[in-house]
Amino acid sequence: MSFSLADEFPLREGLQYLNHAAVGVWPRRTARKVQAFAEENMRQGAADYPRWLGTEHRLRQRLRRLLGAPHIDDIALVKNTSEGLSLIAYGLDWQPGDNIVISKQEFPSNRIVWESLADQGVSVRYADLAHDDPEQQLLNLMDARTRLLSISSVQFGNGLRLDIRRLGQACRAQGVLFCVDAIQHLGALQFDAQECLADFVVADGHKWMLGPEGLAVFYSTPAARDRLRLLQYGWHMTAEAGDFDRRDWQAATSARRFEPGSPNMAGIYALEASLSLLQDVGMAKVEGLVLEKARQLRHWIADRDDWQLLSPPQPERGAGIVTFRVRGRDLAAHQALVRHLMRQDIICACRGGGVRLSPHCYTPLSDPDRLACAIDSFVHA
Repeated sequence: MSFSLADEFPLREGLQYLNHAAVGVWPRRTARKVQAFAEENMRQGAADYPRWLGTEHRLRQRLRRLLGAPHIDDIALVKNTSEGLSLIAYGLDWQPGDNIVISKQEFPSNRIVWESLADQGVSVRYADLAHDDPEQQLLNLMDARTRLLSISSVQFGNGLRLDIRRLGQACRAQGVLFCVDAIQHLGALQFDAQECLADFVVADGHKWMLGPEGLAVFYSTPAARDRLRLLQYGWHMTAEAGDFDRRDWQAATSARRFEPGSPNMAGIYALEASLSLLQDVGMAKVEGLVLEKARQLRHWIADRDDWQLLSPPQPERGAGIVTFRVRGRDLAAHQALVRHLMRQDIICACRGGGVRLSPHCYTPLSDPDRLACAIDSFVHA
């Protein structure tokens, strides 16, 4: 690695950023790429548009590698995770009596979209993952009318990492479509869509991928995307995109069929630069650093009798999220505690019933006492 992670993330002095599960920090190279792109737009507009398309192609290739997808034709660029999930929810042909299996602990993006199908006679079944075998809790709810299992590979509240290969194998054996919300996974941990047998994978770029809001990846296998009817139409989603006089158009056979109009080119420049950093470091190393920082936080929390770890203690169940609570304090107290920490320049979130910490591979953890002192000053005030 011929660059310094510390140089790529020159956070202002005193800021402790532990919130990548919400919105990640841009690397220096990303800011520079966007600044240069803006300058180019100001000085010459789209005079060099073919080069812009080259950046878009590189982004698709980087996303293909990040996902373990077989081909860039399986990759679509969408606005956010919710849009990607909506393409599935309203693209499939549902029948009254069909059901969808999710978890009780899902983020609203991966819950509301399925609940919105109630007027089509589709029911949602909720598994409680707070068990020794959370995968089995999901599988127990599947039956002959289950059409889809949709689950976050890493849970947003407590960072529980699921065995998505086991889930994918069960879905494949029972003819159930398998959708993975990977927003808390991609960019932090290694991922392989083919190995886990996912039919769909959706993830926004603004968290662990260190990119901007407004740009997400939507992966689908050829067989799965052929089952989705199209909801949006425009010049960009046709097989003949660029032939503006053609009347007998056809939708693209690739995942580009889900991209109706002009791309978010500024977002593309940003996300391509951010992924270049992760891939320059190497996702195996990124994962190792993220998991080591999470391990340090878990051990640090376990040393405090007045704090309770809410994240799984088992290393194989952990990811980049570590959540804990102060014993004897309710949710409102934890919300106030997070506001207090934010005022102390300790950036975190209140999720999963406690304080959620989410460091990335570059995050220094050299001063845990500062966080402890900030919490104690609030608790004992």
